[in-house]
Amino acid sequence: MESVTILNNVEDTNIEELETVTIRFAGDSGDGMQLTGTQFSNTTAVVGNDISTLPDYPAEIRAPAGSLPGVSGFQLKFSNHDIRTPGDEPNVLVAMNPAALKVNLADLEHGGILIVNTDAFNENNLKKAGYETNPLEDGVLGGYRVFKLPITTLNRAALRDTVKLPPKEIDRCKNFWALGMMYWLYDRPLEPTQQWIETKFKKPEIQTANLTALKAGFAYAEAAEIFTTHYRVRRAAIAPGKYRNITGNEATALGFVTASVLAKRPLFYASYPITPASEILHELSIHKNFGVKTFQAEDEIAAMCAAIGAAFTGSLGLTGTSGPGLALKSEAIGLAVMTELPVVIVDVQRGGPSTGLPTKTEQADLLQAMFGRNGECPVAIVAPATPAECFQMAVEAFRIATKHMLPVIYLSDGYLANGAEPWRLPAMDELPKFAVELTTNAEGFHPYNRDPETLARAWAVPGTPKLEHRIGGLEKEDTTGNVSYDPENHMHMVLMRAEKVARVAYDIPDLEVFGEPEGRLLVIGWGSTYGAITSAVEEMQHRGKLISSIHLRYLNPFPSNLGEILGRFDRVLVPELNLGQLALLLRARYLVPAVSFAKVKGKPFKIRELTAKMNELYED
Repeated sequence: MESVTILNNVEDTNIEELETVTIRFAGDSGDGMQLTGTQFSNTTAVVGNDISTLPDYPAEIRAPAGSLPGVSGFQLKFSNHDIRTPGDEPNVLVAMNPAALKVNLADLEHGGILIVNTDAFNENNLKKAGYETNPLEDGVLGGYRVFKLPITTLNRAALRDTVKLPPKEIDRCKNFWALGMMYWLYDRPLEPTQQWIETKFKKPEIQTANLTALKAGFAYAEAAEIFTTHYRVRRAAIAPGKYRNITGNEATALGFVTASVLAKRPLFYASYPITPASEILHELSIHKNFGVKTFQAEDEIAAMCAAIGAAFTGSLGLTGTSGPGLALKSEAIGLAVMTELPVVIVDVQRGGPSTGLPTKTEQADLLQAMFGRNGECPVAIVAPATPAECFQMAVEAFRIATKHMLPVIYLSDGYLANGAEPWRLPAMDELPKFAVELTTNAEGFHPYNRDPETLARAWAVPGTPKLEHRIGGLEKEDTTGNVSYDPENHMHMVLMRAEKVARVAYDIPDLEVFGEPEGRLLVIGWGSTYGAITSAVEEMQHRGKLISSIHLRYLNPFPSNLGEILGRFDRVLVPELNLGQLALLLRARYLVPAVSFAKVKGKPFKIRELTAKMNELYED
């Protein structure tokens, strides 16, 4: 925590002004840590701080209570200035049981605040977490400011005479008790969460129990005098506008709805549920008022084919999945390439291979997106860099798909999908303009007539008089669209489809360099590494190092000025959450000795990891 000054208010309670705080809530998967973190985040956004979050879900669906695989965490960083990451290490750890302490203690900063629920530190839970002695008693926590609270007992006492609920239901409210305590400690208002509880819980006794627990935790922190100080982080100076706290998956869904409105074409989303992409289906399903149709398919292949069918009939065809599902969709993506239809495929990447780490983040699907289909089968690829940016890149994916009549793969990942940050709602005149025109003129019509600039073929909807044509996976004769086995035509069409994708480069913005336009070291990233890379480069620049960075949102084709930028720097570093896939592409395309910095741990980069690598390469 970055401390500025200490004040004293009229109640003679010390209030310490802070610039930035990073908090991690951790507990059993049934302890409501994701809800607790989300409510703290939403309230903090209402207060006006800049915020970045990192939910950490357990990979086991039904891990035994109190076990290490069952630990669920939620980290958030909030500040009075612009921030880009959820923090390298928490300043505060709230551990609801021994397993949560065991999994997360190593990340807590030295001297940080540790709040533990002592009621959970019984012999059985200690054994499940692998403790031979009680860490609350054996001295291992000496380097931290430890607050030992019987949270379960205090919550039960608060609700004992208030509601008539079974003990198990009462214990489920202890996360709100802990949340109320943290609201007092960090000078947050109760009202946003109170309003959420009143809206969310329809049963009066459940609503009352959670409201009472929230207020009781706040009152206890205020009256018990165990905390000699509470902390204040003032509002961040941000651009004027209307903001909401948004996750990457929510922003993605809203971006696609917006694309539908801008294009004046109905949106059809076909998906098979898969972590961490399922929330896009949930979000889109509630927007029927915008003409959105959602379809939960029987499998990934059916979802992809349904999206192609929707595109054939003039809708915006959309499907979403994660890495394993993208593999299953590969043959049908080839069909979309052959038929030259505007389909967008969302891939919310996760740890692999196979089922891998379904709740953890990774960037290892880039080469699959580029080449993971049979034959010469190019598609355009875009990748948002932040949770809020998922909105504009979703719009951009359909702008490219409809203008150039080709499939676009949209590469998100678990970190972006589940993470949240404030998003300024754009005005209508800030949104890109793209009109989608269907072919209706029968004179001189052929299904593969092409626009001379983009090479996009005509988009003719079935049922339009005299525009009947067939589609399918067999090679097409240029212009007519008839089936053709002619080798010269095949070569021509393969080159044509490749050139279509290449010409997208003329329709996307040039890269902007963060820092000096030339220098000793250039750091290149893509996707969710943006926040950590930019923050690390900024820190190195403050140390006087000639280090700059660029971040790729367009991965196929690359922006037109990428090669020219690469030539202005002595060395190139490419940090990725994979084993060097972008670095491989850059070496092959531009013949630069790009240095890969790989991390494949299911977790995003920390700023200090990147600064250490940059310093090593800079001084080498």
